[in-house]
Amino acid sequence: MAKINVIGGGLAGSEAAYYLAKRGHSVTLYDIKPNSFTPAHQNPMFGELVCSNSLKSNDVYGNACGTLKEELRILGSMVIECADSTRVPAGAALAVDRELFAQMITQNLKSVGNIEFVCKDVDSIDFSVPTIVATGPLTTDKLSEFISKEICGGLYFFDAAAPIVSGDSIDMEHAFICDRYGPDGVGDYINCPIDKEGYEEFYNLLINAKTAEKHQFEKITVFEGCMPVEVMAKRGVDTLRFGPLKPVGLTDPKTGRWPYACMQLRKEDKEGTMYNIVGFQTNLLWGEQKKVFSTFPALKNAEFLRYGVMHRNTYLRSPGVLDDDFSVIGKPYTYFAGQITGVEGYVESIASGLMAAIALDRRLNNKPKIDFTDHTVMGALSYHVARECEDFQPMNANYGILSPVPRMKDKAEKKRFLSARAIQKIQEISESIHE
Repeated sequence: MAKINVIGGGLAGSEAAYYLAKRGHSVTLYDIKPNSFTPAHQNPMFGELVCSNSLKSNDVYGNACGTLKEELRILGSMVIECADSTRVPAGAALAVDRELFAQMITQNLKSVGNIEFVCKDVDSIDFSVPTIVATGPLTTDKLSEFISKEICGGLYFFDAAAPIVSGDSIDMEHAFICDRYGPDGVGDYINCPIDKEGYEEFYNLLINAKTAEKHQFEKITVFEGCMPVEVMAKRGVDTLRFGPLKPVGLTDPKTGRWPYACMQLRKEDKEGTMYNIVGFQTNLLWGEQKKVFSTFPALKNAEFLRYGVMHRNTYLRSPGVLDDDFSVIGKPYTYFAGQITGVEGYVESIASGLMAAIALDRRLNNKPKIDFTDHTVMGALSYHVARECEDFQPMNANYGILSPVPRMKDKAEKKRFLSARAIQKIQEISESIHE
């Protein structure tokens, strides 16, 4: 079996290293932790989650990300298995206890054998050694420069993380528990209503609040899927009321009606000691965050355990650079995985890490390349990465990237069809991999 380098111990790198080691390859896993950290990381273990503890919907037949997770389960994803094992209540979403999740991934990597762990800031790629680069959205400067020079130019945008508040500091006299359209008092979300007058005060404070100074990068853009709340607000006074503050389906038991606007809080841990402000990624100064977000009555005395932060996100101009198996065109034993490829999101990163590992393993064993096709969510994401386009942007899992189906008027029926087709295809692929 071959010697393989995996650079980066995040979700994609951990998935790839584990798969290859289980296949008998000798893997060297490089990561800068625990000797140093990027601006957004603080956990010394592998598989650290940064922006949120949610891996999004677990609805297999009604949500593309839910389908993607099921594809990964069928293929035996170690990281998704860890997520399922460390799940915390979050309605239909798969949210995890971050600490337990990272612990389990780290334990799996250290117990599998065949993996050598090297703590090092890698500044170049040895193209003579089979390699998977999974350094994520915060790839260090020297390696970014090497990739830009030897492979392609990089693009940069900002990715924002939401604040976390202490559970026991939430004023439940001004909040209620229920999931959207769920019964009062039953659910995984704490809802913080606000009336029209309060919302207008909050809105004016938000759009005039001071933001943290940005670093001077080559190009600054904001990805729609992780847009800072203050940027979203400046699109119009009611934008947030149709976004993260939408009150639809949330009946306030005190009034019997939907609020004018409503903030939702989601558990960060199983015990409910910490809550994430859903959809409130932000780049506001820390003092401004407390002032602005505390205008919601339920948060008037909130203790902020972590303020929102903004960090750099780096990804390749992948079309024309990466093939649809995540290998570098012209360098067939060098692969990329994770958000650096232009897939956006935790589950999408896991999928790219597994796909890159499967492809590299098969190449090293002289087995034919597997075409995941755009009938699967995994395959559709890899096609997005490889397909030439004028303005390449990161992509989340969604039904729109899948191969179209015969026209169906019922949207729910169409989703079920696409999901069922994807799962059937993945089952066929899984059987061929394990032959």
